[in-house]
Amino acid sequence: MVNIIWVMMAVIGILYAMFNGTMSDVNKALFESADDAVMLSISLISVLVFWIGLMKIAEASGLLEGMAKLFRPIITRLFPDIPPDHPAMGYILSNVSANMFGLGNAATPMGIKAMQEMKELNPSEEASRSMITFLAINTSSVTLIPTTVIAIRMKYESIAPTEIVATTIIATLISTFGAVLVDRLFYSLRSRRGQ
Repeated sequence: MVNIIWVMMAVIGILYAMFNGTMSDVNKALFESADDAVMLSISLISVLVFWIGLMKIAEASGLLEGMAKLFRPIITRLFPDIPPDHPAMGYILSNVSANMFGLGNAATPMGIKAMQEMKELNPSEEASRSMITFLAINTSSVTLIPTTVIAIRMKYESIAPTEIVATTIIATLISTFGAVLVDRLFYSLRSRRGQ
């Protein structure tokens, strides 16, 4: 459905530009934004490599394992239908830890593996309670260091690129708390209907 919406927006925009006589402006904006996107992507590579390197150091030093142990009691309460020693739990903890450092690119493979492991626990074709909870938490994810946003602000020569850290922590804490509340509310409503 989302793909259809994007296609329709593009087609309507192009048709409007054709009939309005602004097709040259559309072409100019298209190529300029494509050029900006490529340049931004290239400039972000060095920052992402730096943070991924720090993540590897944190992993080798045991920091991530320590964080995983710290958050294990919370995660096991959020995912009661996953056995505590199941591989899915490890992938969930790794995903949450990576997201906390703002490394969505590094967290994605762990999130996919977590979903695959949870799918093995779920005999149904529908998403399980844990899969829905994980998706809600992963989407809202608490972020301590928004590395990508800091990199973009550095690229565009912000005076204080890290000044958004405090507001990011507050915003992502609120969004994660809200996601868990909504997840629990819908699970409760669904359980009542099933009884």
